[in-house]
Amino acid sequence: MVVIMRMVLDILAQIFRTLWAHKLRSFLTMFGVAWGVGSLLLLVGLGEGFRSGNKRALAEFGENIMFIFPGRAPVVAGSMNSARNYLLTYRDYEDIRKEAPHVRNASPVLSRDDVRAVSEFASANGQIVGVEPQYNEIRYLPLKQGRWFNDLDEAQKRNVIVLGDELTRNLFSGRPAVGVTVLLNGIRFEVIGTLKRIGRGDENLTNMRGYIPFQVMATNFPLKGANHENSISLINYQPRMPAEHLLAREDVHKIIARNHGFDYHDEDAFENLDTVEQAEMVGKIFDAMNMFLGTVGLVTLTLGAIGVMNIMLVAVSERTREIGLRKALGATNRSILVQFFLEGILLTLLSGLIGMGLAGGLMALLGLQQGPAGFDPPKLVPASAILAIGCLTLAGVAAGLYPARKAAMLQPVEALRQE
Repeated sequence: MVVIMRMVLDILAQIFRTLWAHKLRSFLTMFGVAWGVGSLLLLVGLGEGFRSGNKRALAEFGENIMFIFPGRAPVVAGSMNSARNYLLTYRDYEDIRKEAPHVRNASPVLSRDDVRAVSEFASANGQIVGVEPQYNEIRYLPLKQGRWFNDLDEAQKRNVIVLGDELTRNLFSGRPAVGVTVLLNGIRFEVIGTLKRIGRGDENLTNMRGYIPFQVMATNFPLKGANHENSISLINYQPRMPAEHLLAREDVHKIIARNHGFDYHDEDAFENLDTVEQAEMVGKIFDAMNMFLGTVGLVTLTLGAIGVMNIMLVAVSERTREIGLRKALGATNRSILVQFFLEGILLTLLSGLIGMGLAGGLMALLGLQQGPAGFDPPKLVPASAILAIGCLTLAGVAAGLYPARKAAMLQPVEALRQE
């Protein structure tokens, strides 16, 4: 055991002496491999940050959320030049709840941006939204304090409100809000709950909203303008399951088109937002990105292996006399093979670890910065790092095996004759 350890240490010492004797060549070889590995891991980390950021942004809407907005319906089929505006109504929502077989849940939404909120401490302009109690089952609205309004609040048209985080801060500046009264355009409302902050920075408008029962909103703050009687801002709904989102959308289109007198086949007549479809599109983008990065990584590691193989072949050529002398003094083919083989693997792995360390450090620095909306800080993906180490090991084996075998097969007499 001691003899084996001594032999391994002697081989490693010889490898490092050789690398140090050819510093520039070794540096350029290692730099190429480290650059390729670091770039690959950085790209994967940035892609993972983009993936998790988009997933988080979609999750902050809610789970499998779909929207239908007022639109423009053509009077003459297929001709948008003849289009007329139509508004969604509470009847549309009721029909969707009753008649759409693939819709699991829905809520009408009535919103106004011109309602002024006043507390005893401050005043603020936010968005006041009227919804039904099931709305918090559709959208992501985590409670911080208090409660969400219930069916009794809706049925009895109670003047209660749940405040978003930023609106709470603006109205109460850190003071207790639950149980306190606020005025909405002079009408008194009791704060029954506050929401946790959603998103980062100011990227999510949910934080500036106040939520009140739908019937209270329709009575006190209906939409302004002509022909707005019983009209609503939009309808949020969910499919029974994500795979049925297209069927749920078709159900909703049929009902809206029937109620407003146009052909539901005309997709231009509808204004939709489908987070299920968005999630599927993002998934396809990342599948394509993973294929691209996999190809780039394969090419990078192949080029690295070729570079290491080339440098090892040059090393064998330059050290032919040394190899002949060592074999003449009793070195076996196995010891020569092991030395050059380990040299190739060590050169490859050391370069990869350096590239991995640099990529991890750069991603840590980028993580300290506030990224744009929809992006999370890049992070070193363990699976990618393990895959890179595995591929580098294989590349090192491939790069060192042929030169090592060539060195081991040299005949001592012929090697000593080399100039």
